[in-house]
Formats: sequence, C-alpha cells, structure tokens
Amino acid sequence: MKLASTLQSLRTDNSFAALPDAFYSRVSPQPLDDPWLVHANPEAAALIGLAPEALATPEFLSVFSGASPLPGGSPLAAVYSGHQFGVWAGQLGDGRALLLGEAAGPDGSWELQLKGSGLTPYSRMGDGKAVLRSSVREYLASEAMHGLGIPTTRALALIASDDPVIRETVETAAIVTRMSPSFVRFGSFEHWASRERPDLLRILADYVIDRFYPDCRPAPAGVADTDAGPYLRLLAAVTRKTAALMADWQAVGFCHGVMNTDNMSILGLTLDYGPYGFMDGFDAHHVCNHSDTAGRYAWDAQPAVGHWNLYRLAGALMPLVQDEDALRAVLAGYEGAFLAAFHDRMAAKLGLAQWQAGDEELLNGLWSVMHQNRADFTLSFRRLAAVASAGDTPPAPGIETFEDLYADREAARAWLATYRARLAQDGRADAERAAAMNRVNPLYVLRNHLAELAIRAAKERDSGEIDRLMRLLRDPYTERPGHESYARVPPDWAGALQVSCSS
Repeated sequence: MKLASTLQSLRTDNSFAALPDAFYSRVSPQPLDDPWLVHANPEAAALIGLAPEALATPEFLSVFSGASPLPGGSPLAAVYSGHQFGVWAGQLGDGRALLLGEAAGPDGSWELQLKGSGLTPYSRMGDGKAVLRSSVREYLASEAMHGLGIPTTRALALIASDDPVIRETVETAAIVTRMSPSFVRFGSFEHWASRERPDLLRILADYVIDRFYPDCRPAPAGVADTDAGPYLRLLAAVTRKTAALMADWQAVGFCHGVMNTDNMSILGLTLDYGPYGFMDGFDAHHVCNHSDTAGRYAWDAQPAVGHWNLYRLAGALMPLVQDEDALRAVLAGYEGAFLAAFHDRMAAKLGLAQWQAGDEELLNGLWSVMHQNRADFTLSFRRLAAVASAGDTPPAPGIETFEDLYADREAARAWLATYRARLAQDGRADAERAAAMNRVNPLYVLRNHLAELAIRAAKERDSGEIDRLMRLLRDPYTERPGHESYARVPPDWAGALQVSCSS
C-alpha cells in the first residue's frame, strides 16, 4: 500500500459513528489559537497509510489542532460510565476528548482522537482542555509502551498553543492526537447496564465482537451454543488480554495511576495516560498518583484491581448472559492466566529457560532485597545479565554492577548466590543468557525526570528532547553510546516530582 501524502487521501470508515446516536454526541473541536507542531510521529502515521511528508503540511496542523475537520471524518464524543477509585461515579464520557474519525491503514483501521480539544456534553465541571505538561507525558508514554512491546494506544501528533489553561497554576494548552483500533472501555458497557438498556448493551457487545473478537461469535467445535455464548466468550477473551496486560505492567515496573473502569480498554490496551509512572527505586507498594491517598492503585495492587474491574464488566454483561455462575466461572480463569503470563515474563527477565517450582521463592527474595534497598527497578534487571553464573568475577574497571545498586551489598550478594545456583540448573552459557536477557530487560524507560526535562524544553519551543526520547524509547533494549545519562538512576531533584489526576 502506497502511503498517502495528504490527509485528503486517507481511507475512512467511522464504524463507531455508525452506532445509534445514543452512544455519543456530535460535537466539533474547539481549535487552538496560533498552534505550533511540537512533534509528529511518522511510525504512527504509517499505521493509517500517511506518509512522513504529510506531517509537515499546514493541512495536518489545521486538522489536528482542531481548526479543520478530518477529511471523511465524523467527529463525536462518546458516552460511558464507570467506577472511579472503587466508587460508582455514574455517567462520564469523553469530557476532553473527541473522536475525529477512523482511518484505514495497511493492517487495519485506527480511530483518531483529539485529547484537549475543548468542551463536550460530558465535560462536567472541566474545561475540556489539556495542558502541554500532561500532553508531553501522554505523547511519550504511549510510544514508550509500544517500544516495550506492551499493548497500548498510539500517539500521532502533539500540538501546542499559548492559550492559557488553569490548573494548579496557569499553564498553556496542547492537544495530543491519539490512535486506537477502538476507545471502547469497560465503562462503555457499565453505562448501558446501569441505564437498564439491554437493547443498547447488546448492540455495543455485538459491535465489539463482530469488529474485534470475531472468534467469539461461533461456539467451539463440539460445544452446544446458547444466546449467551458469544458474550461469555467475549468476557473470557477480555479477561485473558487484561491478565496479560497486568503481567506486562508488573514486569517493567509500570504504574497506571488511575485504573478506573472507564480507563480500562475492552481490547486490553494501556489506555488514558494521566498520573502514570515507571518505578525508579523499587517499592512494592509504590503509588505513582499523588491524588491516590489510599494507595488503591499501588504497583502491587494492580493485578487484583484488574480482576476487580473485570468483575464490574461481568456485572455489566449480566443482562445479556443472565447466568451469574457462568460469569464467575469465566472470571475464575483470571488468576491462572495472570500468573502464567507473569511467570513467563519473569523467567525471561531472570534469564531462566523456563519457570519451574521454587522460582517463586527466588523472585520473592529479589523483590525483598530490592524493596529493602529501594534498588532501581530497571537497572536491577538489566545488570543481572552481566552476572557470571560460575561465581564472582571482578568487573572491568568503571563497569557498574548489580551490587552497586544496593546499600546493603551483602544482602544483594546473598541473593546472587541463590540466583547463581538456579542458573547452574539450566546450564545455559552466560553469553547466550545475557543476550536473551538484554532483549527483554530495557535499558531506557520513560522515567519521570526524563519526561520533565522534555516538558521544560517544550515550554521553550524546543522539541529536541522529545525527539531524542522518542528515538531511544522506540528500541529501549539497545545501548546507544552518548546517551548514558538516560540510563542512570534519577538525580536527587527527581524525588520532588509528583504526578496527580491533573497530570
């Protein structure tokens, strides 16, 4: 497929807009004044068949700053409901996001959504705007997660303006264009269940099944089907995807920060980057969201929260299934699916041929010594690749070691002795193991202080730091000479950085 050089050449679909009007409100974006393109992402553009040269055109800036319609698009704000911090919040919806339309690419269609494009009927007490600070963070985060191989929405463009926006202080406005095959959430189903509209609930479920989970429509061979069958199979598929996503997050030390049901993707994608964070010093109970005073969404709570959210989705599907035991039976598969996925990821990160009995104790020992020493999450795993399985080998001069991350070096060495004994069971050559580990343990992650440096530069209309981070984060496993500062423990000033729901 030849990439289009203009937006006029995009192939559009707008399947969500073809649903009944009750699912959304038709609304146009409120454009930024005197917008400027902070950054555009040619990799994301290629997903919708758009050539890199199109990103520098006035047309591109006009459409994605909200001034012009997307050719062939159908702008709307979707309605949904949800549980926020464990409490039913009632009707929510796209309060500062707007779906411009859906573009067909070489390998599927992508919805294009502006975040920060002004008021919608679902803005409640908000202004519908986004600020440059949070927009830089979202733009970088989705691409960082993609580089790590974790399912996520994508980011096409970041556009800013000097328009004032009031948060804790007066900041400047920005719009992120984010992309996803669908922005349907768990809360989209909760909305119609809470409204006692099984007819619209069924339309939504059938849309999701037919478009994204067609394998859930027919019953497996030899299994008698019922009317409820496709919806139970949909729940099972979403359960597996969510379990795998939670394992992905845990394995890289990622904290979402706001795992409300309206922020949970029905496709198992990482959705809605607000107060997220990649852990620096390891704390099993780390809470990245300063607004989460009760610690509901701490790192070690995320897998259980994922399960809790699936229960809310199952409850929303009850009008279509009408069999609580059948729904519970599907949800019972979550824990096994999560543990299988998590153990696979951790075996790879530890350089083990496969997970086996007793490895839980080995991993728990590592978590314990990391937690006690607040050792850096990313670098602890990365430096394990250099550990010699046969015993202590003096490192080359100037080479930092695993033990260097630990104030209690003896505790680190004691765990390493256990680790070496486990490696001996595999009998894998050190060089082979190290290469495999470095393919799954990133060297570069989007630490808060790196995002902050990019934000500070962008405020001065300097996009260079965003561009450097995008290049590093697209392949976070390959060491790049001259970029050593991006792979170090954070500076002391980074400890004062906080992110909250306003982020």
